[in-house]
Amino acid sequence: MSIAGNLEHLHQQIHEACRRANRSYSEVALMAVSKVHPVEVILEAYAAGQRLFGENRVQEFQEKSLHLAALTDAEFHLIGPLQSNKTARAAELFHAIDAVDSLKIAQRLNAAAKALGKKLPILVEVKLSHEESKHGFAPAELPALLEAMEPLESIKAVGLMTVPPWSEDAELARPYFRDLRGLRDQSLARFPKLTQLSMGMSNDFQVAIEEGSTCVRVGTALFGKRIVASAG
Repeated sequence: MSIAGNLEHLHQQIHEACRRANRSYSEVALMAVSKVHPVEVILEAYAAGQRLFGENRVQEFQEKSLHLAALTDAEFHLIGPLQSNKTARAAELFHAIDAVDSLKIAQRLNAAAKALGKKLPILVEVKLSHEESKHGFAPAELPALLEAMEPLESIKAVGLMTVPPWSEDAELARPYFRDLRGLRDQSLARFPKLTQLSMGMSNDFQVAIEEGSTCVRVGTALFGKRIVASAG
């Protein structure tokens, strides 16, 4: 199936998941995870109506961005781990940083955004699994982190994200999504702007929507199997 066809099918699935959860379809954003895919794939998805994209590496997107300047109404978010020495470039290149996993990174992003004269939305990554490969804050660390970030005027924490252990059985991810929603709900009284929940990928996004996700990150189900990235 074409990217346009895949996109249509994904929107149908999102509609169905929202209906099951008695939620409005407008509450859920579809992010096209274009990391490790070439520029042509992004352009094809854009032509089919997609406007929100997720990239994993600063250097990779820096090269791609040279070919995407005409897409003035598209949004590109950094969804992968961010190294300290790449924060300034990330703040310049991306519309939002979706995986902040340390206070140091938040502080450096704040300084970079301030220098650029922009307000940078961020998501705080929470680690809910015991997998060493996963990044993020432990749930117990979240309140103190949000307090520490509040004085940072050039970034704004708008939500939480998590990546559960991968499984072919999407139901196994449900407890992780439910836990993240609970953490968000507990935080809202003190931090009312923390409304977003970025959770759910190609294999489990419908379960994530049922558990309150406001943004699902879909790559394989839209673009097919990952291929080597190219800037041209």
